[in-house]
Amino acid sequence: MYSKLEKVEDNIATLEISVSSEKLEEGLMKSYLKNVKKFNIAGFRKGKAPRKIIERHYGEAVFYEDAINIVCPELYDEAVKEHNLKPVDRPDIDIVEIESGKGMVFKAVVTVKPEVVLGQYKGIEAEKKEYNVTDEDVNKEIEVMREQNARLIEVTDRPVKNGDITIIDFKGFVDGNQFEGGTAENYRLEIGSGQFIPGFEDQLIGAELGKEIDIDVKFPEEYKNKELAGKPALFKVTVKEVKEKQLTEIDDEFAKDVSEFDTLEELKAEIRKKGEEHAKRLENQQYEDKIINKVVENATVDIPEVMINTQVNIMLRDFDYQLRYQGLNLEAYLEYAKMDIDKLKETYWDTAKGRVKSQLVLEKIAENEGIAATEEDLNTEIEKTAKRYEQDLEKFKKTLKEDEVTYIKDGIMIQKAIDFLVENSVAK
Repeated sequence: MYSKLEKVEDNIATLEISVSSEKLEEGLMKSYLKNVKKFNIAGFRKGKAPRKIIERHYGEAVFYEDAINIVCPELYDEAVKEHNLKPVDRPDIDIVEIESGKGMVFKAVVTVKPEVVLGQYKGIEAEKKEYNVTDEDVNKEIEVMREQNARLIEVTDRPVKNGDITIIDFKGFVDGNQFEGGTAENYRLEIGSGQFIPGFEDQLIGAELGKEIDIDVKFPEEYKNKELAGKPALFKVTVKEVKEKQLTEIDDEFAKDVSEFDTLEELKAEIRKKGEEHAKRLENQQYEDKIINKVVENATVDIPEVMINTQVNIMLRDFDYQLRYQGLNLEAYLEYAKMDIDKLKETYWDTAKGRVKSQLVLEKIAENEGIAATEEDLNTEIEKTAKRYEQDLEKFKKTLKEDEVTYIKDGIMIQKAIDFLVENSVAK
């Protein structure tokens, strides 16, 4: 094989690759063996005709397509490594010439990673905000635990009041017609939670058990369903059950009931400890983000659209996964939001572009500073991942593919580059 890098222009690389007659012949023979059973030629049992006979009947090019698909990817990969290219998309392959016994020449055009021009990235100044855990914060957390562990007592002798847990049936009408999604039975609603549109829960206060009442509301102008946005609506609501929260005293017995601790003071100490750990992580994360943002702003790079599209698709896949975890999917979400996939992609575009630029800039800094993932770094990260998924370490290692290992190493390299930026920054 001989390859020549013709040019790299606007992040597009063009390679010309020459294939020897021997390599082409190897591909043609594999193509013949793959396809021979498809041919039925007089004088030969089906699938037993020699290659030369088949080529005489159907033309020499009969096996070219599969031969090209067999030979080109391997030689393209070799040429990419030879010229130290970093493709970010599949190549477009164009066959320049091909002839059995003489070889083949093809061109591969592919988008490659853009060059990054770094600005200042050492000595970046940024504010480091401190978060302190106060007694009020601890007490708020205690109150949350108290609410979560409250007993629910059924109420039958009074109307609904704020804070009650109700079970309701309702039917919604706009312009005198029931609308889709506006009807439910046995719906659990905590009064005062703000779960429904403004005014709905307030009007339930005072409602009597078992009696239907009318609730008049107006959908917000920015309501997600555009057909209902800004319109007045009537809901016919029946309260079927009312339950009242009964909160326990906050004392040592409460601590024993809701945690593994014997005293309230021990529980508060643990809450404070976890709060301080969270505060420290938040401080560091926000500081890192400020440093990275400034470094990225200082850099210049022309990002190919294909890289942004790839990132958008990753974000959509993650969003779909989150929806499925909640019992939905992307298709149902788009239908509910009355949006098509292209419109949703537009909403991700700027964020995706920012993520790609950050990645490219951090990679360039790692390259400049000789930052890389060591074998020790890799083994440590693989061990952490195996533990997280409760997998045997050695078995887990054997399941990892080459691209997965590369992904792990890249992640380590990026984090080390971020650590380098923080170490060489100035906190204000």
